[in-house]
Amino acid sequence: MELSLIDRSNYLKGILILIGKDKKLSIKEKNMFKSLGKALGFGEEFCEEVMEDLLENEYLIEEPPRFEKKEIAKLFFKDGLKLALSDGDIHLYELNWLNLVAEKNELDKEWRLYTYNNFKEYYNGFDGNFEIEKILSHQT
Repeated sequence: MELSLIDRSNYLKGILILIGKDKKLSIKEKNMFKSLGKALGFGEEFCEEVMEDLLENEYLIEEPPRFEKKEIAKLFFKDGLKLALSDGDIHLYELNWLNLVAEKNELDKEWRLYTYNNFKEYYNGFDGNFEIEKILSHQT
């Protein structure tokens, strides 16, 4: 599956917005964001700059991203859960954001609930891999 530049940008921006939802920015989240940015083809310096501005940027438009394919939206939902649970708990604002993205991309409610429950039960911390990397590795 091809991932366009627009989808790459929307993916990274959507994750950035998710990170800011709990009004905290942990070292782990920063490292995860830089890792994801690199996988999506964005430079480390760019990722660091946008993270520095995240909590103070009142002009950041928080429109849920619309992806070209549902499969990309599903990967985003899973990666968002990984990131949100990286601090051990998912904040209500984070879950609401993921659901807004899922609704905009017409992801089934039962699928979301099943995926969320599985992540909550079986997630043992970030293993260094994002779901989106599975399709990115096939593009090169």
